[in-house]
Amino acid sequence: MVYWKVAIATATAFVGAHAATTNYTSSTDPTQITIPDIPQTTSHDVNQQCQYYNSEFSNYDKTQWPNSWEIATSNNMNTSAEFSALYASIDWTKAPNIQPRKLDAAGGLDMLSYDTANDPDCWWSASGCMTPKAAGVNADIFECPEPETLGYTFDDGPNCSHNAFYDYLLEQKQKASMFYIGSNVMAWPYGALRGVKDGHHLAGHTWSHQLMTTLSNQEVLAELYFTTKAIKYVTGLTPLYWRPAQGDLDDRVRWIATQLNLTAILWNIDTDDWAAGSMPGVTTQTVDQNYKNFVEMGKNGTFANSGALILAHEINNGTMEMALQHYPALKEAYTHIIDVATCMNITNPYVESTVTFPTFDEYLKTGDAGVKPAGKDSDGSAAPSMRSFASGPVLLAVLFAVLIVA
Repeated sequence: MVYWKVAIATATAFVGAHAATTNYTSSTDPTQITIPDIPQTTSHDVNQQCQYYNSEFSNYDKTQWPNSWEIATSNNMNTSAEFSALYASIDWTKAPNIQPRKLDAAGGLDMLSYDTANDPDCWWSASGCMTPKAAGVNADIFECPEPETLGYTFDDGPNCSHNAFYDYLLEQKQKASMFYIGSNVMAWPYGALRGVKDGHHLAGHTWSHQLMTTLSNQEVLAELYFTTKAIKYVTGLTPLYWRPAQGDLDDRVRWIATQLNLTAILWNIDTDDWAAGSMPGVTTQTVDQNYKNFVEMGKNGTFANSGALILAHEINNGTMEMALQHYPALKEAYTHIIDVATCMNITNPYVESTVTFPTFDEYLKTGDAGVKPAGKDSDGSAAPSMRSFASGPVLLAVLFAVLIVA
């Protein structure tokens, strides 16, 4: 445990040395968040929640942002004055000499020509490597160091239909690390504000969910930069942590992220919830069994020396419902279920000091992980039944179909 605490302190000192030219702005005070009571923020009905709404964040200059759900150099962002200044502020001669990966005929990553045995680039997709081999690169986080502890994380938010899910977490006083996609933050800003208000730890998950190692240096930088910019614009917080889509990163991608003071958070147990019904051989029963296996691992001493960090998703009603179905068993199996910031003793997961998180020892004294909710009554809303997700068809495609209305 001492190693991890020293590692985090070292990483914080290291990233502070970078000075890339960024332009993150916001008028939001993250300690004084007010979310309007409209059906999109209060209803448990999918169709009502996912109706587009105008907000105080809607009137941004769209010429200064990438197109929603397109690679973040779109809309001429790669030649904009803002991005050009950012790119020029980085010393690219120090970047690892690693070429972008290629896709095979089936659309997957082409690994046939890669030296997986020696893994010179610490390419996670090929080898599972999480200890960088290049100099000047922030090391990945992939487990909670505290024994019998589960780091609780969800990718792909904010999902427009997450009200019942977030209401349940609030009622349980359960904090998690939420990895938000930039395009979703801009489309559903009140959903992102809800994450902050409820005390969750927010981090980035790219602008358009691309396989990062297949992108050019410009594209990688843009995916990271505009995601951070979106989260800052809406919530007033600038995250220092991120997660690559499908875990796809190597030392080139890590190095670029490091220039933006970003450190990757991966995982060591994976629910595969997103794949249920959409990938061959993966069903809801498969995911249920994965959860049951992780419950058993929490009981049988698998994590007696160091903890777990679980990957789950906010991607659709099905994944959120499965998370809630298995939450009571996970809570019983693990001594602690907490957000990654708390389990890693990261008291400042954002650039701003206005929102801080407790150390693990502080959490043990209070029993409350994550930041204190900003402006929300502690009793929260009534707990949803599992059937509350079924008020309308399961919204399987909403995450990847959403478009920002011009």
